[in-house]
Amino acid sequence: MDRVALRGLKARGHHGVFQKEREEGQTFIVDLTLGLDTRPAAADDDLAKTVHYGIVAEEVVAVVEGEPVDLIETLAERIAQTCLKHEGVREVEVCVHKPDAPITVPFDDVTVTITRSRV
Repeated sequence: MDRVALRGLKARGHHGVFQKEREEGQTFIVDLTLGLDTRPAAADDDLAKTVHYGIVAEEVVAVVEGEPVDLIETLAERIAQTCLKHEGVREVEVCVHKPDAPITVPFDDVTVTITRSRV
């Protein structure tokens, strides 16, 4: 399976279990790896035979900016399901970063990474 990766998609969302997170929002960063067969697109040099990663990026940002959830696990799942709606995408790995998580000790990042595929 071939891979198309998008790294560092940034969007402001209002996800989290704390009221302050819901009210003020924060930046979330998403990394995606889409698994698909790129051979048909490459053979014909045809965008219609692969995934349009610009559209995927816009859809993922819309999910992050959309309806708030408590957990970034839930956010990652919603993003994965959005990606799998694209016909050629057979598998997706989603990593959601929450670099401004409300943690009381010094840290660099919090991430949740999931892999989902078509059944």
